[in-house]
Amino acid sequence: MSNIVVLGAGMVGSAIAIDLCREYKVILSDLNQQRLEVLKAQHPLQVKAADLSEKATIQKIIKDAELVIGAVPGFMGFEMLKTCIEAGKNVVDISFFDEDPFQLEDLAQKHEVIVLTDCGVAPGMDNIILGYHNALMEVQAFECYVGGLPVKRSWPYEYKAPFSPIDVVEEYTRPARVVEGGKIVTKPAMSDAEYIEIDPIGTLEAFNTDGLRTLVKTMTVPNMKEKTLRYPGHIEYMRVLRETGLFDKEPIEVKGVKIRPLDVTTALLFPMWKLGPEEDEFTVMHINVVGMENGQRKTYTYHMFDKYDADTKTSSMARTTGYTCTAAARLVLNGDFTRKGINPPEYLGANANCFQKLLGYLEERNIRYLVSEHVNDGQ
Repeated sequence: MSNIVVLGAGMVGSAIAIDLCREYKVILSDLNQQRLEVLKAQHPLQVKAADLSEKATIQKIIKDAELVIGAVPGFMGFEMLKTCIEAGKNVVDISFFDEDPFQLEDLAQKHEVIVLTDCGVAPGMDNIILGYHNALMEVQAFECYVGGLPVKRSWPYEYKAPFSPIDVVEEYTRPARVVEGGKIVTKPAMSDAEYIEIDPIGTLEAFNTDGLRTLVKTMTVPNMKEKTLRYPGHIEYMRVLRETGLFDKEPIEVKGVKIRPLDVTTALLFPMWKLGPEEDEFTVMHINVVGMENGQRKTYTYHMFDKYDADTKTSSMARTTGYTCTAAARLVLNGDFTRKGINPPEYLGANANCFQKLLGYLEERNIRYLVSEHVNDGQ
């Protein structure tokens, strides 16, 4: 039985460990001892309380692992991944760190390891879908709209954070890269707001975030964008907070005390953004891939809508992110995906066998990506 170590027992990391522990020997590690004990009592997994910001600690925990899954917050992700590669471990990662993963390419090649990065829902499945079609057609345009939201809309923010709240704030501040006319264009986060009809929710507001990530380097598609979805009005609040400086990381002095505005803001926001026990929420993704295939101009549209699973008490965001990751992990463990080095999700999608197996795996867990094909006549 394969040994898998999952680093991080947050909402998504826990879902990953639970999904894998009935088939593999899983060790779940996190700083939160209490959470680990609750999970251990409910599921057949081993736990290890540890500070995952310490390199030596990670090295000890992953010593006997056949595969490591990284599910730590983004600000810890790059160093965690580097440590795992140096230890010669295959890794599937969802930490969504800010750094360029290809900085670790030489290291991964040196240690001859398979590293799959950004293997969540977005980034993740959107990259995988584009990678699949890019291998089969000349893609001319790619657009992805994605978001996770509570079903109940509560004033003032009409939002709850279905994943790491600090990473949500990063979406609102990190400049967004899009591709227009074959050139990478950097725009402010939350720019180019538009309304879009999303089935079965209705009208949502979409805005630029830096979701393309590795696609701006690995794809030669002339037009690409990813936009985050929220209930209409939410981003105006976020813009006000950002422009006021409340997301700033540089300390300011207040009555003789230096403090980061971001720390104050998050201390106030995060309790308001916390999903309630068994709170109903959903994840939605809408993707358009446009290009030339066999002499015809075609549009492929993918649509995914998933809700909180009341039976397993698993959030939609944990399901759609975590199960994409566990599907990728199985593809590595089963020998379906064997490419050494740093592999963003689009590399996985370019393998048609892996793509179909991954979709099938998700469908077994009632996560369905409905695809429609349209031929653009006269173009």
